[in-house]
Amino acid sequence: MVRFEKQMLGNGLRVIVHRDTSTPIAAVNVLYDVGARDEDPSRTGFAHLFEHLMFEGSLNIPDFDTRLQDAGGENNAFTTNDITNYYDTLPAQNLETAFWLESDRMLGLAFSEQKLEVQKNVVVEEFRQSYLNQPYGDVWMLLRPLTYQVHPYMWPTIGKDISHIREASLADVKHFFGRFYHPANAILSVSGNVEPDQVFRMAEKWFGDIPAGEPYLRNLPVEPAQTAQRRLRVEREVPFDQLFLAFHTSKRKDDTFYATDLLSDVLSNGSSSRLVQNLMKEKRMFSEVNAYITGSMDKGLFVVTGKLHEETSMEAAEQAFFDELRVLQNELVGDRELQKIKNKAEASHIFSESNVMAKAMNLAYYELLGDAGLLNQQTTFYFEQTPDALQEIALSLFAPERASVLQYHSVKINKSV
Repeated sequence: MVRFEKQMLGNGLRVIVHRDTSTPIAAVNVLYDVGARDEDPSRTGFAHLFEHLMFEGSLNIPDFDTRLQDAGGENNAFTTNDITNYYDTLPAQNLETAFWLESDRMLGLAFSEQKLEVQKNVVVEEFRQSYLNQPYGDVWMLLRPLTYQVHPYMWPTIGKDISHIREASLADVKHFFGRFYHPANAILSVSGNVEPDQVFRMAEKWFGDIPAGEPYLRNLPVEPAQTAQRRLRVEREVPFDQLFLAFHTSKRKDDTFYATDLLSDVLSNGSSSRLVQNLMKEKRMFSEVNAYITGSMDKGLFVVTGKLHEETSMEAAEQAFFDELRVLQNELVGDRELQKIKNKAEASHIFSESNVMAKAMNLAYYELLGDAGLLNQQTTFYFEQTPDALQEIALSLFAPERASVLQYHSVKINKSV
């Protein structure tokens, strides 16, 4: 169990502290409740752009990285369609340095045309390298608009079109910062060899006088139920054909999340899972298979995918996937098989609590879901799931008319002169 204490500052900043005396390290995590789903459809990629801009210097501190490194620390960040997360680790006795740095960039960034231009170029290059020039790199740029018609999950975190970043103005990014990067839209979590009371005093000292900001009331378009199968066929210079089936699932906060997650594990978690055993080892149709859920805050996706052996046709591969899904609809998962994947879920959860940084991140994330204490209930929620619950999910999800099918065909590179 991860024990913690929690307070809220007058400006709305939620502060969570977990004391771990087994380590000399402290981890500081600042989660901002903003992701790609919160962007203007005509100005996408801004949440990810800010992942870069937040390290470009704040009002009083021109060099974030150097100051943290001088205190023996390191840092990083990531962006998803739902959140933007910044984290630091450093010796516990230097914790206040992280508070000084994080509070100053929450208070305000040192915006300039030059800094903006530098980071825009960085993101544009990242777009080229990771999405355009990487084998299979554009999969989610294809799959998202295929599966989502109105919800902003239809674009990846890098953005819908790179022109949105190229054309971003200083006024645009200042507006985005003012709307989302403030105490009322953030969660600060600390884990490590720290005294909770001291951390709360430190939080008040460094963050307490930052203006709360206007509350952000999220009102996103709701994705309508899919009633007809969608299909997309593309050709790319990649080594193998790959097939993707995607189905809409529930929200991360919904009770059905846990049965849905276990259902994906039945299909592909480990060498004895069904897709691996049946389609890779026995039928030798695929060289690689996977099934997973996106776990999104709003309605997410259940994805089944595999790289095909050369002798396997797309039609045969697709039929094989649907056959496996149909078995889950028609037959209950056995008690022994279900217990095995529950044990794996428990092991994964325990591993996620193995270091102070993971605990700080998880506490902030579950607080965003509604209560940091949910972290300590995850294993219970998984173990409560029954074979009937998994079958009910399979029956509701895997109708062929609710599938979005992406056929990603390999074409040979033409090296002729």
